Amino acid sequence: MRAALHGRKPHKSLASNYMNRTDFRFEICANGVESCLAAQEGGADRVELCAGIPEGGTTPSYGEIATARELLRTTRLHVIIRPRGGDFVYSPLEIRRMALDIKICRQLGVDGVVIGCLTPEGLIDHEACRMLITEAGSMSLTFHRAFDRCAHPSQALEELIGLGFSRILTSGQQPTAVQGVDLLRELHRQAHGRIHILAGCGVNESNIYEIYQATGIHEYHFSAREKTVRTNVLANPNVYMGSPDTDESSLSYTTRRRVEDTIAALITPQQTTMKS
Repeated sequence: MRAALHGRKPHKSLASNYMNRTDFRFEICANGVESCLAAQEGGADRVELCAGIPEGGTTPSYGEIATARELLRTTRLHVIIRPRGGDFVYSPLEIRRMALDIKICRQLGVDGVVIGCLTPEGLIDHEACRMLITEAGSMSLTFHRAFDRCAHPSQALEELIGLGFSRILTSGQQPTAVQGVDLLRELHRQAHGRIHILAGCGVNESNIYEIYQATGIHEYHFSAREKTVRTNVLANPNVYMGSPDTDESSLSYTTRRRVEDTIAALITPQQTTMKS
């Protein structure tokens, strides 16, 4: 990671050894209530609750949202609203379902929703976004990684500010945030406090401090998950519930330890042992 960022100058506002925790926001990509609770125990500011992680995140069930809302006390609950994997060009029927999912989130007392709609040309779909924003009411609004499919990111940023979004989740239009630091830095400068840039995808203990050095961004999105192999569960090796290459013998959830370690890697990097 240090080699990947070699030659880039640290952000000029970077403190040398210690930074104030309250200056940063940490969001956990939570794949269930278990991950939500681990995020809360680890000190995360909010979670983005998702189902369908292999598809990039889809809308979780009513029961998942309601249970998370009941149990989260100190960590804010945001919910992704995405009816399927794939692209972000939605039909009127899909938009209708998304609006109903947002209505349910609002009724359950969710703090924010995570949405994103594009046109076939890779532009922000203003009409679709406005419909969903209207349904969201006073909930916080994040535009998700549909942003990384935008044809003109600088223009899209200005349009999302105009639409009233609070933040943009992005990897800098690259497979990971580490690879996207150049655009992330430019977006952060362009935003100039008018909207938050939330750096996400591949952020972990080993690279969060370096990403901050390269960009100056103060909001980070990561999963902090660990795998648990379920050796005591009977399985039929000849039958798959999904695709044959899917690991169905383990579960992967966020852990308190990895949340704490990732936060510490940024706040007190000189005291944290970096992990690969």
